[in-house]
Amino acid sequence: MPKKHRAYWKGYLRLSLVTIGVEVYNAIESSSDISFRQIHKPSGRRINYEKVVPGVGKVAADDIVKGYEVDADTYVIVDAEEIDSLKLESKKTIDLVQFVAAAEVDYRYFERPYFVAPADPLAGEGFVVIRDALASTGKLGLAQVTIGGREWLVAIGPLGDGLVMELLRYADELRDPADYFTEVPAGAPPKEMVALATQLIEQKSAPFKADAFQDRYKLAMKDLIQQKMKGRKIVAPETEGRPSGANVIDLMEALKRSVGKAPDERPDEPDKAARTRSKKGAAGAGGAAAARTPRARRKS
Repeated sequence: MPKKHRAYWKGYLRLSLVTIGVEVYNAIESSSDISFRQIHKPSGRRINYEKVVPGVGKVAADDIVKGYEVDADTYVIVDAEEIDSLKLESKKTIDLVQFVAAAEVDYRYFERPYFVAPADPLAGEGFVVIRDALASTGKLGLAQVTIGGREWLVAIGPLGDGLVMELLRYADELRDPADYFTEVPAGAPPKEMVALATQLIEQKSAPFKADAFQDRYKLAMKDLIQQKMKGRKIVAPETEGRPSGANVIDLMEALKRSVGKAPDERPDEPDKAARTRSKKGAAGAGGAAAARTPRARRKS
C-alpha cells in the first residue's frame, strides 16, 4: 500500500548494534499559512526578482555557485561536488548515542518536529522495540542527523504508534538570558501576592489541548481579505493602549480581583471577543468588517 506522504529524509536509525531502515516526514502543516506577494501598485502586477551582478548584469542559474565570505567582497567558492564529498555518517544514519529524561531538555532547544516511521515491514519489529523501550523509560534518544544542508542535534521519543524526532538548537545558538533581565527586581515579592498568583494559576489550569486555540491573526486576515474581495472599504480601528480590562493600578488589588473572577473561562472565549471587536471596530463606509489581532514550544 503506497504511503500518503513523501519522505523528507531516508536512512537508518541505530541503537548500538541494532540498525533499522527509517523514513522521516515533516510533522508540520504549513500550507494553510497566509503569505503575501509584493505587487506593483500602479499596475497591480506581481514584482519579480532577477539575479544580477553589479557591472555584469543578469546572470544565468548555471553560473551561480556558493561562496563563504572571509573578508569584504572576498569569498571562498565551494561547489556542489565538494559539499557532497563531506562523508558525515549522519547523512544516512541517526545514531542514538545518549538518552535523557524528557523533562531535562530546556524547551528553548526545541526547533521543529518530524515523524519517524519504519521504511519497510522488515524494519517494523526493531522499530517497535526501540519505541516501547523509550516509552517505558521515559527517555529521549539524542543523535545527530544531516538535513537541509546542516547537521542537527535531534531528540527522538515515542509518539502514539511511531516516533517523533525534534530538531534541537545547539547551545551556542541560544542567547544569554542575563542580557535581557536587568530590570527584574532582585528581592523576593510579598508571599501573599505570590500565593494569590498561584491560586489564579491553579484556577486556570487544565490539560493541554492544542486544538482549543486558533490562530486569531490568520482568521482575522482571511476575513479582511474576504471583505476586500467583496469591494468593501476597510477602516483601521482606533489604536488600543493597554490591554482591555479593569484599569487597576495596585498589584495586590488586581490579584484579588483576578482570583475572585469566574474560573471557568475557556480559551475560545477570547477568540469570540476578538472577532466581535474586530467586526465592530473595523466597519467602514461600506459596512465592512476588518479584523486585527496580535508557537509555544512543545516537548516531544
